[in-house]
Amino acid sequence: MSDEELGLIRQAQHGDRFALAQLFQNHYSFLYKYLLKATMDPQLAEDVTQDTIVRCMEKMTSYNGSSSFSSWMITIATRLYIDRLRRRSREEEWIRREQGMRSIRWQFETKGEEWSDVLDSLSRVSSPQRIALLLKHYYGYSYGEIGKILGIPEGTAKSRAAYGLKQLREEMKMDD
Repeated sequence: MSDEELGLIRQAQHGDRFALAQLFQNHYSFLYKYLLKATMDPQLAEDVTQDTIVRCMEKMTSYNGSSSFSSWMITIATRLYIDRLRRRSREEEWIRREQGMRSIRWQFETKGEEWSDVLDSLSRVSSPQRIALLLKHYYGYSYGEIGKILGIPEGTAKSRAAYGLKQLREEMKMDD
């Protein structure tokens, strides 16, 4: 790290906005190019670059110089990108589940079958627990049989069914 960069860092840590702006201007292109390669998406790379700069501004006083400033920024950028991927994955899963639920509801209703609040609530119980719950309480399998069907120990089948029932009850309360 050059003496000039070290001076800018110290000034920025003491509230000098010009020094902070100069630091980010010096590292912006490097950071963006890294994120472009990591994300393979120009818009996402731009978004995460902006988020990273904001986070670095917020955390500037915590930069301790144990790594280069660019490495510190890349660490923050990588974590923000991974968090965004996790959030996107959860959002996509939620959208798939909601679309699936609407499709099933539509199939029930077009066949003249009733779609109940219980089914609505059941759709929001996580899959492993929902399957164990259905096998136990709807189809009447023993925990041992459920374990064999799912390839899990009997105790795990029992805890999944119990946790599924607990989740279902919580979902039913929220619907009231």
